[in-house]
Amino acid sequence: LDAGTYGLCEICGKPIGKARMQAFPRATLCVDPTDRFPGGPPVDFAQRTIDIARQNVEEGGRPFATVIVKDGEILAESPNKVAQTNDPTAHAEILAIRDACRRLGTEHLVGTTIYVLAHPCPMCLGSLYYCSPDEVVFLTTRDTYKQHYVDDRKYFELETLYGEFAKDYTERRLPMRHEPHDGAVDVYRLWQQHNGGDRHVPGAPTAA
Repeated sequence: LDAGTYGLCEICGKPIGKARMQAFPRATLCVDPTDRFPGGPPVDFAQRTIDIARQNVEEGGRPFATVIVKDGEILAESPNKVAQTNDPTAHAEILAIRDACRRLGTEHLVGTTIYVLAHPCPMCLGSLYYCSPDEVVFLTTRDTYKQHYVDDRKYFELETLYGEFAKDYTERRLPMRHEPHDGAVDVYRLWQQHNGGDRHVPGAPTAA
């Protein structure tokens, strides 16, 4: 391959140029598949999500994966890496979102579709709300897979996890207590001053 080529198209064998790889670092086609093959079958991002999760299980990981798609290309993807890293936050959605945001240089994933193997846990669901994708596609549900996989913890079971978040903090199983301190609010006042008096996060997408 010459200096301006970063791989070969898996369909036609033509070189994938630098500009395309900079825009889509995981590109495997020399052009957007919907442009090259009009009317042809779409790229199966759902199957890619399943394949990543299956490989992760075979390598000792847990059965979850996420694929983030922008403009018909995979922008970022990841399996769940909790078992490999001993990091309870290393869920597939979190890792893929971090990678995608780094690549785009923004915390907002407007214009993307995010594929996840299963309906997200509350932690991942919150991260999906925060990054503002156009759509989230999940391929199975907890009720469907629970006969094969359960991940209950000290403060929740599968059936109670989502309900915990709707409770007042005094009623949650996770022990929490509120210690009011004026200095804590001062931090937010300082942030508002540094933000020109506006209390909203600059550039964050909002509801129409």
